[in-house]
Amino acid sequence: MKKIQIFESAMCCSTGLCGVGVDTELLRISTVLNSLKKNGVEVDRFNLTNAPMEFVTNKAVNDLLKTKGVDELPATVLDGEILITGRYPTNEEFVKLLDIPISFLGEQEKGFNILPKNSGCGCSDGSC
Repeated sequence: MKKIQIFESAMCCSTGLCGVGVDTELLRISTVLNSLKKNGVEVDRFNLTNAPMEFVTNKAVNDLLKTKGVDELPATVLDGEILITGRYPTNEEFVKLLDIPISFLGEQEKGFNILPKNSGCGCSDGSC
């Protein structure tokens, strides 16, 4: 299975979900990563405050920081290669990068919603 790592800028806690104003993107990424882990997908998440040595020992990330600075964080690394910088992957990108079903993220496959038999059309007065 593929290994994904996310290197984030300095935050007050490991998820950034602290304080009075919650960043919705941090909430989304935390939810996605938890769903991936529950489905057996290996995900490592490092923030500069809590795991500075990970930034030093990962050559690709260290080079990124030396050449472009912390403004390029978060950086998404897949199997040792930096693929996305400056933002988190979208849910669709996670699915493509990891070659997993969308259900691993807690989402349903897109498609038709089929009404159960004898459920009618849903119109209250029958004039569809």
